[in-house]
Amino acid sequence: MSMRKIWLLVAGAIAILAVSAVFAFLLTPPERLQQSVGVAAIGGPFTLVDEEGRTVSEEDFRGKPTVIYFGFTFCPDVCPTTLYELSGLIKRLGDDAEKLNFVFVSVDWERDGPEKMKDYVSAFDPHIRGLSGNEEQIEKIAKAYKIYYKKVPTDDGDYTIDHTASVYLMDQDGKFVGTLNYGEDSDSMFAKLKRLAENA
Repeated sequence: MSMRKIWLLVAGAIAILAVSAVFAFLLTPPERLQQSVGVAAIGGPFTLVDEEGRTVSEEDFRGKPTVIYFGFTFCPDVCPTTLYELSGLIKRLGDDAEKLNFVFVSVDWERDGPEKMKDYVSAFDPHIRGLSGNEEQIEKIAKAYKIYYKKVPTDDGDYTIDHTASVYLMDQDGKFVGTLNYGEDSDSMFAKLKRLAENA
């Protein structure tokens, strides 16, 4: 076989592989793409305070998968809606809920301390723990989890906070495995939590 034919075969094989790779990418579900890109990028060390005033870190949640949501107690709609839905899913999980950690982290370091968090999370399922921290601590965990949050002044002289609305799912080793998205179908979210618990 001539060298020219060999090079043509090699070039053809490379072209086929390239086209196959493109189709594989396009046909991969968005959540799986998100997982493959974000496994190493989302999550990391943090130090915060729980609703009882105790210092906690990521190590306190190792050994169980963690369902973690970022918001703030003065949030008028998205946060209470998300935590209410999460409470319903926890109840629906039954005994499987014990296999998971459920965490609500406030990004409002100025107004949300342990007492405020304790009062706030008491309105939802008791599995949900409320964590808060100072400005530096919140900046660190937000950076680790790739969370967007921005203080926005309101007309009455106060402020609200724009923030990421998704709930993050981490495995028992603290690695990112997916999200529950705001407005997502309840059955879809339940299936993700059920799978997370079964893989614990």
